[in-house]
Amino acid sequence: MSPRYPRLPAISRLGVKLFAMILVVNVTISAMVFLAVSRSLDSGFINYLDTTQTNRAQTLAEGLGDEWARRGDWQWLRESPDAWQRLVRRQLWPGDGPPPQGIERRLGNPDDFVLHDAQGRPVIGLTPEIPDEDSPPTRLRWLPIEHAEQQVGTLGYRPPEQLMARMDRIFLARQQRNLGIIISALAFASLLLAGSLSWWLGRRTRSMALATRRLTGGDYSIRLPERGRDELSRLAQDFNVLAGTLEASREARNRWVSDIAHELRTPLAVLRGEIEAMQDGIRRLDQDNLHSLAQEVGQLERLVADLRLLSQSDAGALEVQLAPLNLAEELAERLDEARGWLDDNAIRLETRIQGEAWIRGDNQRLRQLWNNLLDNTCAYTQSSGRLSVSLAVEGGRVRVCWEDSAPGVPETELPRLTERLYRVEGSRNRASGGSGLGLSIAIALVKAHGGQMTPSSSALGGLCWKLDFPLLDENPPSRRSPHEPTRG
Repeated sequence: MSPRYPRLPAISRLGVKLFAMILVVNVTISAMVFLAVSRSLDSGFINYLDTTQTNRAQTLAEGLGDEWARRGDWQWLRESPDAWQRLVRRQLWPGDGPPPQGIERRLGNPDDFVLHDAQGRPVIGLTPEIPDEDSPPTRLRWLPIEHAEQQVGTLGYRPPEQLMARMDRIFLARQQRNLGIIISALAFASLLLAGSLSWWLGRRTRSMALATRRLTGGDYSIRLPERGRDELSRLAQDFNVLAGTLEASREARNRWVSDIAHELRTPLAVLRGEIEAMQDGIRRLDQDNLHSLAQEVGQLERLVADLRLLSQSDAGALEVQLAPLNLAEELAERLDEARGWLDDNAIRLETRIQGEAWIRGDNQRLRQLWNNLLDNTCAYTQSSGRLSVSLAVEGGRVRVCWEDSAPGVPETELPRLTERLYRVEGSRNRASGGSGLGLSIAIALVKAHGGQMTPSSSALGGLCWKLDFPLLDENPPSRRSPHEPTRG
C-alpha cells in the first residue's frame, strides 16, 4: 500500500499573501500619486493663471495709457462699450487672426476688466453675473494707468481664483477624471501582475512544500524540477542534493546493517556448528578445538570493537588524547617493528623518513592507524611485493605517503574504498579481506587528529594512501622520556 501524504490546500496561502501585499502596495502608491498630481495640478494651474492674467493686465494698462494720450479722456469709452471690447482684444491679441479659444480666450475676456478714471469714477464696469453659492465675492486687483509720469486712471481685473472659479473646477474635474482612469488602469494592471506573480510563486512553493512533506515521510526519490537561475531554482537544486544524500544514506545504512549481519553470522555459525559437533560427540573437547572456538570469539571481539570505534567516531566521541609528538620518530619505530611481519608476507619495506615532524597526536591511536594500514597491505599485496612509506613536511602540514605494489585498484573503485565493509574483489572471503572496516577505522583515526586521508593509484602498481596531518605551530618540545605520560 503506497504511503498517504497530507493534502495541501488548492490555493497557496503564500500566493494569497503575496497577492494581497502587491495589491495593497500598488493601490497605496496609486492613491499617493493621485493625491500628489491633483494637488500639483490645483496649485500649479492657479499659479500659471495668476502670472498670465497679471502680465495681460499690465499689457492692457500700457495700451490704455497710450489711448488716453491720443484721445485726452475716457469719454469715448463711456459712450461706446463696443469700443472697449475691440480695444481689449486689439491690445491682448494684436494681429489680424481670430483670438484663441478655450482658457486663453477666457483669460482675456473684456468683461473681466474694470476701468476707472483718475478721480476713481467708473468708466467701464463688470458685467453683472448670476450669483453662485460656490463662488467667493468679487475682489479685484488694481493697476495704475500712467502717461508722462501722471496717473490718468486705474485698471482692475479679476484674480485667477475668482476668474476661473467655475472654469478651473471644470478643468480640474476633467483632469482628475482622466487621472482617475489612469489610476484605475494602473490598479487593474497591478491586479493582473499581483495575480500572475502570486500564482507563479504559489505554484512553485506549493510543489516544494509537497515535495518536502513527501521527503519527511520517507520518500527520498522525490526530485524538484530545476528551472531558471533564480533563488527558487537554487533552492530546488539544494533540495535535490539533500534528497539524494538522504537516499544514499538510507541505502548505505541498509547495506551497513546487512553487511554487519553477514559478518556476525559467519563466526556465529562456525561457533554453533563446532559446539553442536562437540555436544554430539563428533568432535572432541580438547585444546585444539577450544583454540578454534577462541579464534572465532576473537574475530567477533575485533569486529565489535571496530564497530564501537566507528560509532564513537560518527558521534564525535572517539577518545583521543592529543599531545606533542614527533610523527617521524613514531612512524619509523612502528615500521621497524613490523619488518618481521612484512618479511613473513614476502613484502620488502622501503622508507624515506628524515628529520622531525611535530604534530599533536595520540601514540596508541597512531599505532592502531599504522597497524590497520599494515594489515591492509599484507592482506592484498602479492608475494614478493613492495611497501614504500615516505614522510615530508609541506606547507604547514605533514604528509605521509603509503604505497604498495600490485594488485592495484581501478580508478572507478577508489572513491568506494572509504565505504565500510567494502572489498574491491567483491567477495566475502574473510581470510583474504578481513572485516572490511580497517580502512574506515584508519580514516576515522586520521580525522580525529585533524588530518585527511585520500586514496590514489600507486606508481608501484598498487594503492597509494596520502595522509596529511597539521604541523604543530609552536616550537617542538624537548625530547621526553618514552615512559613519560602525556595527555591532550
